[in-house]
Amino acid sequence: MTKFLLTLFGMVLPVLLSACSAGQPAPVTWEGKPAVILVSLDGFRTEYLSRGLTPHLQALADGGVRARAMRPSFPSITFPNHYTLVTGLRPDHHGIVGNSMFDPVMPGVHFSMASHESWWWDEAEPIWVTAEKQGLNAGTMFWPGSESVIHGKRPDEWEKFDSHMSDDTRVDTLLSWYDRGVAQRPRLATLYFNAVDSAGHHFGPGSSEVNAALRDVDEAVGRLEAGLKARHIPADIIVVADHGMAPVGDDQVIAMDKVAPAASWRWVTGGAYAGVDALPGQQAVLETALLKPHDHMQCWRRDQIPARFHYGHNPRVPGYICLAETGWMIRRDGTKPEHEDRGEHGYDPALPDMSALFVAQGPDLKAGTVLEPFDNVDVYFLVAHLLGVKALPGDGSLDTFRPVLSDHPS
Repeated sequence: MTKFLLTLFGMVLPVLLSACSAGQPAPVTWEGKPAVILVSLDGFRTEYLSRGLTPHLQALADGGVRARAMRPSFPSITFPNHYTLVTGLRPDHHGIVGNSMFDPVMPGVHFSMASHESWWWDEAEPIWVTAEKQGLNAGTMFWPGSESVIHGKRPDEWEKFDSHMSDDTRVDTLLSWYDRGVAQRPRLATLYFNAVDSAGHHFGPGSSEVNAALRDVDEAVGRLEAGLKARHIPADIIVVADHGMAPVGDDQVIAMDKVAPAASWRWVTGGAYAGVDALPGQQAVLETALLKPHDHMQCWRRDQIPARFHYGHNPRVPGYICLAETGWMIRRDGTKPEHEDRGEHGYDPALPDMSALFVAQGPDLKAGTVLEPFDNVDVYFLVAHLLGVKALPGDGSLDTFRPVLSDHPS
């Protein structure tokens, strides 16, 4: 026993002395499988990567996996697609069918991007809930749905969304979770940045302001990588966007009250697409006005939406959906907003302007591989596989990513 203790002491003492001489604790290494970190760059369309402004993202792509394009789900807007990315379900199936919506089960109750009531989100189970149910820690540094109790659970770590929080603070908050003991660190973490989307809306995708936002979020990704490396945390990093961005032309506005009598509809949502419900006794009037040909817009009754959009069966979908031609916007009336947007999304997901970024790199992914365009419903299954959790049934599959998985998956 004495010989054993002396041997053990002889092994430990050099490590302690080395740490003391460096003036800091010995580095803590990750025990077990890599962390999985899902990063969203809101509004980062695929083309932005080719501008030469994002060296950290380019290095991730070159040393890992990138997609020629990732198609968002319809409607190609923020909340529906963020929930698709973490559930593997299209909006029609996970229930977050818009950034603004109503539910016939709760008449008069309006959902907005500030709504956190559980029942809005409970039609699906996001990956952080699944991970926790299967024994893993999860942390969310912003993500639609992460502020809500879903199926009785929250992430182990979560933050109330603050659009003004700096990118550095977002990254540093997430990294601080990995300064804890191994048992307390999240195996899954999400990270969200809104700067590119905001700049795209206000100034247009070709603007200098978007280019500045691209540089900023790229620096944040670099900060994340450097922080993980300094902590000796191996990680599979997956960087995605929820949708792309298209330029909006001057005065290219369709006023709904000029298309159909304002007394015939309830406004639900507008922008690149619009949703309205018929007011009592006004269905025939509204259909007559909406379902005829229009310049720069096409409208459908909910049950007639083209099948390729996979949309219209959920009762939260408005009774009538109108989709604008790219570069046009649909508003309630012709009144100009205080700040007129120069960019918009929500258009047909098949359009190149709507395609979203996908790059990933890590121990479980092959380097230097390029994926053909795929639908974003598949991302959930990649995350679940990398975590080693059993995925729930969904609208996508792991097949897209099988060719890029390393020979030694986590």
